[in-house]
Formats: sequence, structure tokens, C-alpha cells
Amino acid sequence: MDLNASPLPEEDDSVVRSDTVKYQFSGRERVTGFETMNQERRNGGAKRRYTDVDPMHMSHPSKRSQGFQNSNNGSYDRNSLPPGWLDCPPSGDPINFLIPSKVPLGESFNEKITSDKRYSPQQAIRQQRRLGREIGLVIDLTNTNRYYRESDWTREGIKYVKIRCAGRDSVPDNESVEKFIQETTRFSSQQAHLNKYVLVHCTHGHNRTGYMVVHFLIRSESVSLTEAIYRFSEARPPGIYKQDYINDLYNLFGEQIPENFVCPQTPEWKRSPDQDDDDDDDDGNTVLGAGDVGTDEMGYDMAPSEMTNDDVLGDPVPFNQIESMRQFCNQVLKLNVRARGKPQFPGSHPVSLSRDNLQLLRQRYYYATWKADGTRYMMLITWDGCFLIDRNFNFRSVELRFPCRNVNEGAGGNTHNYTLLDGEMIIDTDPTTHKQERRYLIYDLIAINRESLVERPFSERWMILENEVVKPRNQERDRLFKTRTPYYRYDLEPFRVRRKDFYLLSAVSKLLKQFIPRLSHASDGLIFQGWDDPYVPRTHEGLLKWKYPEMNSVDFLFEMGKGNNNRHILCVNERGRRKQMDGCRIVFRDPSVDIYSLSGKIIECSFDSEENVWVFMRMRPDKSTPNEFITFKKVLRSIKDNITEEVVLNEINDIIRLPMYADRIETDCRTFEKNGRRK
Repeated sequence: MDLNASPLPEEDDSVVRSDTVKYQFSGRERVTGFETMNQERRNGGAKRRYTDVDPMHMSHPSKRSQGFQNSNNGSYDRNSLPPGWLDCPPSGDPINFLIPSKVPLGESFNEKITSDKRYSPQQAIRQQRRLGREIGLVIDLTNTNRYYRESDWTREGIKYVKIRCAGRDSVPDNESVEKFIQETTRFSSQQAHLNKYVLVHCTHGHNRTGYMVVHFLIRSESVSLTEAIYRFSEARPPGIYKQDYINDLYNLFGEQIPENFVCPQTPEWKRSPDQDDDDDDDDGNTVLGAGDVGTDEMGYDMAPSEMTNDDVLGDPVPFNQIESMRQFCNQVLKLNVRARGKPQFPGSHPVSLSRDNLQLLRQRYYYATWKADGTRYMMLITWDGCFLIDRNFNFRSVELRFPCRNVNEGAGGNTHNYTLLDGEMIIDTDPTTHKQERRYLIYDLIAINRESLVERPFSERWMILENEVVKPRNQERDRLFKTRTPYYRYDLEPFRVRRKDFYLLSAVSKLLKQFIPRLSHASDGLIFQGWDDPYVPRTHEGLLKWKYPEMNSVDFLFEMGKGNNNRHILCVNERGRRKQMDGCRIVFRDPSVDIYSLSGKIIECSFDSEENVWVFMRMRPDKSTPNEFITFKKVLRSIKDNITEEVVLNEINDIIRLPMYADRIETDCRTFEKNGRRK
């Protein structure tokens, strides 16, 4: 990049898309990645095609299955055989260490099964032993507890995990898939050296089991979806035979169904004149009455709505998985965290530019970038998926792909595993069409493939980010766009990704006067980043932010007085306790704001120095705690210092003439010209 040239608007990092083709998203993550908090509230938390998941990861039955159950008029035989079970082959061949199987039936079913057709937990164990396979874990995907006792496995020293999946018209939901991946990954890391296997079963061992195994293969081996489906069908013929499961997988992973692909027919053992081909599950342990909720409460087809920074992105993650990922983040950031206490977001926070710390710009070598008015997220990339980390240190899963450098150009190759990024989510809006698009701007790299980089200078971290994370992703994306049958569809990801640019201080004038006014997303100032600084978790006194004076703000906890006392109370944190800011007045200039609904919430306020009042700007659902008292004092000091754009430009004009800056700017310019780089 010519660092003395005018910085240009952000380059488009998406592949070219055909405007004539529209894709209907379905499945776990495509729709939920775009769901907003308001939609979740309005629809009772319902996702497209799914309702909320209970603590047992249960997918609720569909209307079709309810009708099947209601036809029993309230009676139910707990020992009735699942339709088609007798002639369904007991198990398939191993796929890595996973053995697909139909559900083994306990001794209570013996009177309904001839001896030559029986397949109990004990028989499943013996059959696999005869084949030289020792079962170490059983994952039960059925939606009932009636088939056998858990102790049938555990008394043999076999671990048992229940992940309830309804079957029938519902593919396994996101939490169920994540739970499956988590359990199989843990087993692989802990017991694979013992040559033990995982027996996976639903009712017949085809659709739900295949759906899970396909996810595992894609996550663990980076194979294409088509290859994963084929491998399962070879191991457990005929494979996944329900078209809606196949469609869901292709929509989810963004691949096109090959022209020669034919969904297998329903197996002969599953066909019967007195049963519905779609009955993929018996699981009738719940009998619904006429007053029970039907699909009027389900199956929402979410209409697109305006994107906001407060939208909830991604899907929930099991708590124990969150705990292990939090530990990793704290470890690579070299934080000594107490076992007890509320988890704290570990990311680096800038401090407001004031007359006191302005001198830091003269003492250290800084670069600058624009301050985007978006939502702060760290991102953890693992083989189990990508996870956005919000300010509450909560994790949500999103569908993204980050290949490693020098991957095999003909296959999926290896992807990053435990790479930790820092960045912000912004919403770009086309000024002509008003079309909105999300983009994640990465501005720092904390760890790469488990290696902590926090002690390296920012200049190194920034270059590693480009060469090891961003460039391999862009190169693979461009290559896949040119192929007819890509193994991954980048254009169906929930948002775009790019590295955020940083500029010499000599370019700050152009940043303010030319670049920021042309941005397609909101910006409220500048960030000054020490070029030689390590990554400092939490408050970083050397990381400076300058906001346009009218945008300087504080996040308060807002409360209304109790009883007849309607007094507005603003609070901050001080040493972990609430501190009431007596003497701070707040005004709400937007008459449409429901003040009472804000009580107990975190709100962002700017300061009107003429009227000496705080002015409500917006609610901050992404935050659960207000600013610290020391932060409040620093912001107030910055406001009173009144460091205007003119002051910043005059100060920087003097700074870049200092020998330290003049020499390094000249050196940096030569380096970038030599490398032929553009920022």
C-alpha cells in the first residue's frame, strides 16, 4: 500500500454472486445466524423449523407425529416394536470409530421377538466383540427411554449419552448436533488410543444417525458433504433415505446437490401398507391430547427484517463446552482467573484520549484506524466450529471456514484449530439500494493453532493475521468460486470476514476527511494502536480511542425509583459493587422511548456540556455490567478536555515531524512499496 495515498473504501471480500439464483436457507445455522432478539421474543424463541430445545436437547415432535400419536386415543403399549425394526439390519460397518446401529431392545421386548431376530444391548456388545471391536461409548438419539435400561451399558463399563432427537419431520437441532460433536471429539481424544468404538443409534440407524455422522466427518476430516453422505451410505446401506434430511444438509453446508445424486428409496423393511413411510420414529412416550400445542407454534418461516447491532447471531453452545473454551482464552491471554466469580470478557479495551495521555503518541510509535460503531466480538476458531465471543464472555456458534496456509488445492485441507481473533461486527448499508450486509472486521490475532501471540508486537500479529488466516481463506474462496462443484460455499456464510486496515499517523487527516465520510457503516472516531505493543487483556492504558466530542459516551446501569419515586438513577461499577452517581442527570429526548422498560438495563449516554446532563443514546443488550467508575472519570475528563478534530490533527501534524516518526514512516513506506502491498 502507498501509505501516503488516500485510504480507499474497504475492498469487497465476497465472491461474485449470481443475482438470478436465490437460495432458501434451512437447517441448523443458516437462519438462526440472522435471527434477531426481537424475532426470538416475538416467536417465543422459535427458530425456523424448530422450537426451543429443552435441557435434554429434545427436538419437539411435528404435527405429523402428533397426529400419529393422537390416533392411539390416549393408549400406548410401551413394549410395542418400532415399525420395521425386525427386518432392519442390526448395525453397519465402522466409520472411523463410529458404528451406526438400530436401537437395541431390552429383555422386556423378548416375548414379541423370536430368538433369531433379537438384538439387545448385550447382543450388540457380543456381536462387536466377535468382530474385534470393543464399545466404549453409546450415543442414543431416540426420543424415548423405553427401549432398554441405561444400566444395560454402564454395568459393562460402557459410557452412555442420551441426545433426544424427535425424528419424523425434524432433523436434529443445533444443540443436539453440537452435543454429538462434543461427545465424539472428547471420546476420540481420550479413548481412541484404547481402540474402542462409539455405537450410535436412533430407531433404525439411518436418518438421524446418518445426519450426525455426516456432521462429524465434515467437522473432523474437512471432507465435502457429498463424500460424507456417500461414506455413510457405504457403511450403513442405503444410508440417509429421507429427502428432507438430504435437502437440509445441502442447504446447511452451502453445497449444491450433484445432478446425478439420487436419494435412496425407503428400504423394503421400512415399507408396510399399514404404516406411513415418514414414520422414522416410534417414540410415542408422550400422548398429546386435543388441547396440546400443535404446529401453529412451530415451523416459522422468518421474514427478513432490518439488521441491527443488537441482533443475536449464531446458535447456543452447551455450558460445559463454553467453560473449556473460556479456560483456553484465559490461558493464551496469560490471565490468572479465580475459579469463583462472574466470568469477565478478557479482550483488550482502549481508554479515552485526554490531555494527560495524548503525550503517549509522542513517546511510542502508533498507527491509526477508524473506530467502527459496531458490536465487539472475539472469535474462536476450532475444528468443532467457529464461535463468536460477546462482551459477557458468552459463546455462540456460527458456520464459517478458515483453512490453514498451503492447504491441498484439490481437497478441503486442514482448518485452523484454536485460533483466537479479536474484532468487531459491523453492518454495511448500500446508500443507493439500502441493502444491508454484515461484516466481521478482524483487528488482532491473539493465538494461532493454540500458540499464544500476546507477547509479540502488534505489527507481527497483524502480518501473521493476514498471511496465515485471511489470505488462505480468500485464496480458497476464489478458487472454489471457479469450480462447478465446490466442497464449500463461502457465499452462504452468515457474514463476510476481512482484516481491518491500520494507517500511518501521517494518513489520519485523510482518514477523517475522506475515508470515514465514505464508509458504508457508522464510525464514531479513531483508534490509536501501538505498533510495537503486546496484546494487553482488559483495560489497556496504551490503546487510545478518540471519539467525536458529541459521541463520547458512558454505559450506565439505569434504574427507576421505587413506589411513587420516579427518580432516574444512574449507576456504574466500583470494585465489583454498584455505585450510584448522585448529581448525574439524564434526559430522554426521543419521545418514543419507553423509559420504564429501560429500568435495570445498561444504557449508553452522551454528555451535553451546555446543559450539564447525560443524554440517552441507546440500550446496550450486549452488555450486562456498566462501565467502571474509573472509566467514567476518564471519559468525563476526555469530554471536559474537549479534544476536537482540529486539536487531534494539529497534534499529529507536530508528532509526525519528530525524528522517531519521520524515520520510521519513511522506512515503512519503502517496505510496503517493496512488497507491492496495498492496505
